[in-house]
Amino acid sequence: MLSLMSEPTETRRERAARRAGEFPPAPEPLPRPVLDSHTHLDITVSEAGVPGGGPADDPVAAAIAVAAKVGVDRLVQVGVDVASSRWGAETADAYQAVLATVALHPNEAPRLPDLDEALREIESLAARDRVRGIGETGMDFFRTGDEGRAAQEASFRAHIAIAKRYDKALVIHDRDAHADVLRILDDEGAPDTVVLHCFSGDAEFASECVRRGYLLSFAGTVTFASATALREAAALTPVEQLLVETDAPYLTPTPHRGRPNASYLIPLTVRSLAETTGTDLDELCAAISATGDRVFGPW
Repeated sequence: MLSLMSEPTETRRERAARRAGEFPPAPEPLPRPVLDSHTHLDITVSEAGVPGGGPADDPVAAAIAVAAKVGVDRLVQVGVDVASSRWGAETADAYQAVLATVALHPNEAPRLPDLDEALREIESLAARDRVRGIGETGMDFFRTGDEGRAAQEASFRAHIAIAKRYDKALVIHDRDAHADVLRILDDEGAPDTVVLHCFSGDAEFASECVRRGYLLSFAGTVTFASATALREAAALTPVEQLLVETDAPYLTPTPHRGRPNASYLIPLTVRSLAETTGTDLDELCAAISATGDRVFGPW
């Protein structure tokens, strides 16, 4: 005991740095299964490791298994460039619990030496059966300056056309670009199914998206103490237009903000949304599940 007492005490900063790489404990399971409508399994595994301490020889199977234990039985793997889109399509073919979307992230588009060629690659993947969406595409004025916006817009317009040609859901990344996203959708004509991934707008923007029939997908950000405007947006979203996501390994919900995220943490966001919307948890799970099947099709 004396030797333990004499050990140096870990500082709060040191403890935070040490725990930043640890996956949080599993939450209480949901009463009904739901999906994670937007995750990056490839980035999660490469940057954060395998959640739940599963077998490293099949990290995707491990991630699926730990999520299923808490009631998250379906995942949508989202592409951000040609390589991740190809990986996602192949992963969806290999695992029944996974479907894929394919796209060039809006911040990727201005960096590409040949945007047209990359878009042709995305279109070739879009034709595959278990690729059920085109995204994440859209506009991002936070990380890309004026010099990259023309390429972003050209890429977004091309993705909209691909989604319509193949009758796939359009999954939109919108960061500080609400008005321009709507303008471009109006110019091109929106596909039948539009999902605003990691919805980040206020109640006014949410109302406009709801009026248009778009779906709003809420991530762990809706649980943050500072996210009052986001919860107001969620509160006015009809449950049949609401989805839930992780955007893993990012945007980990409270109380584990700052640690790696994964699909098994979806119950924390679902419970927060149930409280915010005043919806019975069981009913909300059933609605999210039904909407996921409607948007992405049967698994």
